[in-house]
Amino acid sequence: MTGTASVQERASQSQGISNDAILGMVVRALDGRNISGGSVVDVGCGAGNLYSRVRGRFARYVGVDAVRYEGFPTEGEFCRLDLDGGRLPLPDGSADVVAAVEVIEHLENPREFMRSLVLLAAPDGWIVVTTPNQLSLLSLATLAIKQRFQAFQDVHYPAHLTALLEVDLRRIAAECGLVNVAIEYSCSGRIPFTARHYPKWMSRRWPRAFSDNVLLIGQRKSTK
Repeated sequence: MTGTASVQERASQSQGISNDAILGMVVRALDGRNISGGSVVDVGCGAGNLYSRVRGRFARYVGVDAVRYEGFPTEGEFCRLDLDGGRLPLPDGSADVVAAVEVIEHLENPREFMRSLVLLAAPDGWIVVTTPNQLSLLSLATLAIKQRFQAFQDVHYPAHLTALLEVDLRRIAAECGLVNVAIEYSCSGRIPFTARHYPKWMSRRWPRAFSDNVLLIGQRKSTK
């Protein structure tokens, strides 16, 4: 619980869906490292729309969330969990990839959450976390004018609780002992105070400034 809003109420605000640019960012991160394997665990899976992007890459898809959304893929396995208040209901070291797509900003304790993701990953397994990009021109302009980051205005509360900068993601990854850490961007960003998006070439040329979302990827150390 946060304030008077239940977990279900907070979850329903997000609709359980991430947009194509965010999912594409995740796929590019996996493609760039040739990552595949036996299992991917999608923590905060929502409606499970990551599944269609990775089902040819992994033999097993497991979704974890506080609510089972309509449309969750029948081929996937679902585990119900309040991500703010419980241990992930899966064996430690069991996942080749642990993904948390637009989840960490919804939680009260991002560091504890990241530690739980790392525990779930197998040695040499990968952690992928995405969140709104607070350093985009859109977010910085909104902060300057409205004193709030773009994705953390009153309309987003209490669904969005924790705004993390790129440096915060890197610090948390280091605290968790991740290696081969990298930051990537969605290369899709809305022009401030309009409904239009920047041209793709601009977002690719200056991704931090012109991307609405950011991704951290890192690898759990091998035990060898």
